[in-house]
Amino acid sequence: MSYCVNCGVELDSTASFCPLCRTPVVNPRQPVDTGSPPPFPTERREGPPASKAELAILVSSMLASVAVCCGLLNLVLRSGHIWSLYVIGAAAMLWVWLVPPLLLRTMHLYLRLSADVLAVALYVFLISVDLDGSAWYWHLALPIILLLGAALLFMMGARPRSTLSRITLVIGTTGVFLSGVELLIDRYFLGRWQPGWSLVVLTVCAALVIPLIVVRRVPALREEVRRRFHL
Repeated sequence: MSYCVNCGVELDSTASFCPLCRTPVVNPRQPVDTGSPPPFPTERREGPPASKAELAILVSSMLASVAVCCGLLNLVLRSGHIWSLYVIGAAAMLWVWLVPPLLLRTMHLYLRLSADVLAVALYVFLISVDLDGSAWYWHLALPIILLLGAALLFMMGARPRSTLSRITLVIGTTGVFLSGVELLIDRYFLGRWQPGWSLVVLTVCAALVIPLIVVRRVPALREEVRRRFHL
């Protein structure tokens, strides 16, 4: 048995060079065995890529099967609640999240994100149907979902170039989004806006965003922060 003189790895009798460090093998007591097959392939080969259309069909059939079976089971059991809507809504939401990106390679980011948000809205709507909660859905849940979608679209559309800009954008958008959430909650339950915890969150976000903006504007500070925090 031979060993590499450079890295010490154990070598096969058919190896003419070290597979790890590519050092030539020279062992007068054990010449290279050229008749036996090598223990590993000498040529790089890749398997054929999986068909995205077939994968989309498989995912669609699995989700449709689960939804249909749960719907039929709900009809047979007659429990008094349409619990199958939870499963059907989840299957529809997962289908929107998974299948269109597989089939549409050039699907625009805005279109994909909008479809994902609408899928979540549909799922929550099906839950509200079972809970008889059309009031809280249309006046509270749907506005919050749309507000979240708008915040995500804004962050995706801004496309900050640096890590500092991304952090600033995320913190600022989070503060505004949570303020909007409290506004919607107060208007639904109290009939008026009574700011409270969202002002605390917004103040903290502003306290973080302002120094980040100053750092972003001053080149010396920006380079120092990037060097120290590896940004």
